[in-house]
Amino acid sequence: MSDYVFVLSNGCEIPVIITTRRGLRNITLRPKTGSKREIHISKPWLVSNSAAIKFLESKQKWVECVFQKCPEKISLNPGDEIEFLGHVVKLQHDTQLRANKWDAENNVLFVGGAPEMFERRVRDFIKAEFLKESKRIVRSVPQEFWPSRIAVRDTTSRWGSCSSTGTMSFSWRLAFAPVDVMRYVVMHELAHKKHMNHSPEFWATVRELYGPGVERAKRWLTQNGTGLHRYF
Repeated sequence: MSDYVFVLSNGCEIPVIITTRRGLRNITLRPKTGSKREIHISKPWLVSNSAAIKFLESKQKWVECVFQKCPEKISLNPGDEIEFLGHVVKLQHDTQLRANKWDAENNVLFVGGAPEMFERRVRDFIKAEFLKESKRIVRSVPQEFWPSRIAVRDTTSRWGSCSSTGTMSFSWRLAFAPVDVMRYVVMHELAHKKHMNHSPEFWATVRELYGPGVERAKRWLTQNGTGLHRYF
């Protein structure tokens, strides 16, 4: 539950969540532009909530800019088409089904359950398919690059990450990107198995794993990445 509401100039109300953290020296702001739009404020122990809100108000222009750049959410309904993982998929609703039914031959997803669960079930199906595709791409490279575990996240600032323990995380919203762009992000993180930096050696490894077109895929993601958040 939010503590406050921040009103943008267009009248849109954004819930504000304030968290107090020991050891924190400064107030930090984290606008969330995903499926649930919020502003998270972390503040030091001795800073009051009112002071934190005042700090947020002083950053009005920056906050406005963040939310203006994020795409308008598109609702999905039975009969709509959605493109993911290189396929244009027709969405249908069947209340008689207890689970989703995938017609791969005709690219039709029959969504089961109650109407209010329609979008959630579509989202869960795409996330599951994205994880399968990620694993398939990983298995296409030498085993020495394979992660110890793959996790699917819904992040707004990073498309992928690789921990020192070998766990790799990917934003499932890459499912809405061209397949070659998704593959680039996977290869990018796999290269971190050898180079936990962005040195020339690291980029040479990315190119070795990916092949020609690394810069093109990277540029597409920079220019079009925000649009991958238009659903859900």
